[in-house]
Amino acid sequence: MRTVMGHFATGVCVVSARREDGRPVATTVNAVTSVSLDPPLLLVCLARDSETLAAVMESSRFALSILTEEQHEHSVRFAAKGGQAHAEEVEFSEHDADVPCLADALATIACRISAVHEGGDHMIVLAEALSMSSAERDVAPLLFFRGTYSRLAGHKSHKKHRRTREGALHR
Repeated sequence: MRTVMGHFATGVCVVSARREDGRPVATTVNAVTSVSLDPPLLLVCLARDSETLAAVMESSRFALSILTEEQHEHSVRFAAKGGQAHAEEVEFSEHDADVPCLADALATIACRISAVHEGGDHMIVLAEALSMSSAERDVAPLLFFRGTYSRLAGHKSHKKHRRTREGALHR
């Protein structure tokens, strides 16, 4: 399944939330879909054992940061499980809905959970967009295709990033 679905090019995002103790936690995702414009809804799929999912469920709010090519290191960092991501080493910004988000993202959406559904080894989180922002500068998105970080052809941006064993995306 991973190999076949890897043929579907995706953007790369980070979902971040605040734990009960106030510390930010985050995870890399590429299973993100716009669901509705009115009301503004999206869905994101998070692993059942994800610490980020636990924080999202507890707070009922999270931020979705759509990464730029320049933010490759955030994708790799937050693909790691739990404390191995070292979220404390990252400076998070605060979004309007009091959720931590990544500064300088291509776009950021602060969300509130509308519904949660089981989906195999993941949970499908349907959320309402509370506020949104996007970059004013011309930057390329971070893309993932066939197990490799990739880029838009012809876009003036940084070098192509290759996936490492430690930096594999977790869906």
